[in-house]
Amino acid sequence: MKKQHLIPVSLAAVVALSLSACGGTTEAADASPTCPNGEIQFGIEPYEDPAKLEPAYQVLADALSEKLDCPVNVQVVEDYAAEVLAMENGKLDLGQFGPIGFVFASDRAGAEPLVSFGTADGELSSYTGGIWVAADSEIESIEDLRGKSLALGSVGSSSGDVLPRYALREAGLEDADLKMDYTGGHPEALLALTNGAVEAAQINSQTLATAEGEGTFDASKFKQIWESDPIPNDPITVRGDMDPAFKDAVKDALMDLSPADVEQVGAFLDVTPPGPLVEVTKDTYSPLFDLADTMGLTEKDV
Repeated sequence: MKKQHLIPVSLAAVVALSLSACGGTTEAADASPTCPNGEIQFGIEPYEDPAKLEPAYQVLADALSEKLDCPVNVQVVEDYAAEVLAMENGKLDLGQFGPIGFVFASDRAGAEPLVSFGTADGELSSYTGGIWVAADSEIESIEDLRGKSLALGSVGSSSGDVLPRYALREAGLEDADLKMDYTGGHPEALLALTNGAVEAAQINSQTLATAEGEGTFDASKFKQIWESDPIPNDPITVRGDMDPAFKDAVKDALMDLSPADVEQVGAFLDVTPPGPLVEVTKDTYSPLFDLADTMGLTEKDV
C-alpha cells in the first residue's frame, strides 16, 4: 500500500529532497502544468507524532496523486518555522499550516488557501484551544495561573502557543508572571500534565479527542479552566507563484477526494465523521491575521 515513506525531516533535508526533485532535467521541463517537475512537494506541520501521521497522510497523498496523475511527496517538517521557510524558498508546492502558521506563510511565501476539512454536513470544521489542570487543583480560572507552571506546545502554534498567551494577556498576566515551558508539541504538553511535571497545560480539542480515543487521557481526573473561541481548521495551501492551472487543478482534485480519502487525517483534527474537503479563502482566517497584529507577532514568533 505504501508508495512513499513519510518521515520527520529537518529543513536541510526538505531543501535537499526538493532540490533533487527540482533538478533541471528535460523530463521536468516537459512536465504538465498539473505535475511540475514530475513531483509535487507537500509539507505537513508537526502537530502530532509523525509516526502516527504517516499512514493518515499517505492515504490522502495517494488519492491526490491518482487524481492529478502525479506523485505527491509528503514531508513532515521539523517545526512550524521550517515549513514557512521551505515554502518561501520554493521547496514546497503545497503545505498544510496551522491557522497562525498560515498567517506567516501568506505574508512570506504568498501561500494561498485552497481547502480545509469539512464536517459530514459539508460545513467547515473547527477546533478549540484549552488549558487544563488536575481535577483537585486549586486553580479554577486563568487568573489563578499567576506563579504556576504551564506547558505549551510549539512556538507558533495557534492553540498551543498564541491563543493561550493571548488569553493570559486578556486576564492581565504577562509571560513573566508564570513559568511557561514549550514542550515541543501538543501531545508532549498533555503528557507533561498527566505526568505531574506541570500544574497546567494547553490541550486543544483535537489532541484531547485523540488522547481519549487512545485511552491515554482520562478527562475525569482533570478540569478545563479556559477554552478559546472556535478556530477554523488548518488550510491546505498552495505556493503563490505556482502556475494558475496547477492551483486550479489541485483545488479541484482536493475537493473531489472522498471522505474515505481524508478520514484518517480528519481523525487527528477531530473531524469524525468527515465530509469532503471544503473551499476556504484568506478571509476565512482573517481573525487570525487580526490576532497576530494584536499580539504584535513577527516571523521570529513562528
